[in-house]
Amino acid sequence: MNKQHDNINKPPHVLVITFPAQGHINPLIQFSKRLTSKGVKTTLVTTIFFLNSNFANKTNTSSEIEAISDGFDEGGLASADSPESYIKTFREVGSRSLADLIKKLQSEGTIIDAIIYDSMMTWVLEVAMEFEIKGGSFFTQACSVNMVYYHVHKGLICLPPGPTVSVPGLPQLQRWETPSFVHNYGPYPTWSEMMFNQFVNMDNARWVFANSFFQLEKEVIEWMRKMWKLKVIGPTIPSMYLDKRLEDDTDYVFNIFKPYLNECMNWLNDKPKKSVVYVSFGSLAQLESEQVEEIAWGLSDSNVNFLWVVRDEEKAKLPKEFLDTKIPKKGMVVAWCKQLDVLAHESIGCFVTHCGFNSTLEAISQGVPIVAMPQWTDQPTNAKCIEDIWGVGVTVKVNENEIVSRGNLRSCIKTIMEDERGVAIRKNAEKWRSLAKLAADEGGSSDKDIDEFVSELKHKC
Repeated sequence: MNKQHDNINKPPHVLVITFPAQGHINPLIQFSKRLTSKGVKTTLVTTIFFLNSNFANKTNTSSEIEAISDGFDEGGLASADSPESYIKTFREVGSRSLADLIKKLQSEGTIIDAIIYDSMMTWVLEVAMEFEIKGGSFFTQACSVNMVYYHVHKGLICLPPGPTVSVPGLPQLQRWETPSFVHNYGPYPTWSEMMFNQFVNMDNARWVFANSFFQLEKEVIEWMRKMWKLKVIGPTIPSMYLDKRLEDDTDYVFNIFKPYLNECMNWLNDKPKKSVVYVSFGSLAQLESEQVEEIAWGLSDSNVNFLWVVRDEEKAKLPKEFLDTKIPKKGMVVAWCKQLDVLAHESIGCFVTHCGFNSTLEAISQGVPIVAMPQWTDQPTNAKCIEDIWGVGVTVKVNENEIVSRGNLRSCIKTIMEDERGVAIRKNAEKWRSLAKLAADEGGSSDKDIDEFVSELKHKC
């Protein structure tokens, strides 16, 4: 049972509980930094395996850190027999472990005013309610994507969907423009169901948070606010790349791979403004060897400077001739980099990306035009928004074998870097960059939503 504060001047305290994946944990950590800057004590809660694997040399999170068990303390998700096994065990073991953590903190005299949790972890709200602690669900993906998932959850979109899909606040979507968990449900049923079931108990959440900003998804957000107390608090990127109000917020807490920062920056420093194509498909995408080859020769045929992130386990897919003849002349291939530093560099002319939402927000916040090459999950819908709603990029089409050809990639790069349409896209990118900064800055829409939440905490609503 939650207790009253002995000292009304004591800062409110929030537990922030993350799903153990980089694309999920970083937005919640960045939100925690904003809360801390406004006088809220935050305690980050992740899994034992993730904590031991990724935080040994952590930079300052501004939060205290606690760990709970997912039932796979030695190996995490990779050690589970299947995604089904992991999710089931995480729910069962995690619920008990979180309850034990809350009891421990309360026995030490710690008052927990709220628990904010990744929206995929609906069981966290059940635990919070057992202790009469208010809960807040946090969407790490775009509101537009979650709007589609909500309509699947409510039975308003059938699986498989028809040739077109309509939801409030969005233009009509072609079937392939919905998230892959919708238009290609079969291969990943566990992850699909997790996304659709984010909403099973959301009506019991005191707050719902979204890593977006109001102007970016205005119509969708207005519709969602009819159902939930939605607070839109993004983009959740380090402040020094956005509004610059948190001077010590210069980086994410961790990178799961070693970044080659100096090498990248030194190479970029020698390149003319807006001349470099930056290519990265994130930390998870596994491309077919044929696709890697087509990207390689597409970059070569484009005759542009390029910086391409190819993770170590993917490098064997690079054509030898490309490595021997093209890299020394026009390009650089690295295993990982600090993406925000690269996107913020004046030499970057466009970003070829898988359209993960964190990468999308980073590009928007830096005003970098996008060549969208979505792979799976939320990325097809993000690509639709990038091209047709926000006007900050173009989507490269796949052929009958689901491969992006070198010619199609070259054409899209040329559109951004050389054509008249690219000029309009660049102007739109700069417009959204300004709007992202305004949202996060003092008195902006995201800043106001954070302030309202903090005020509610301090008044113990």
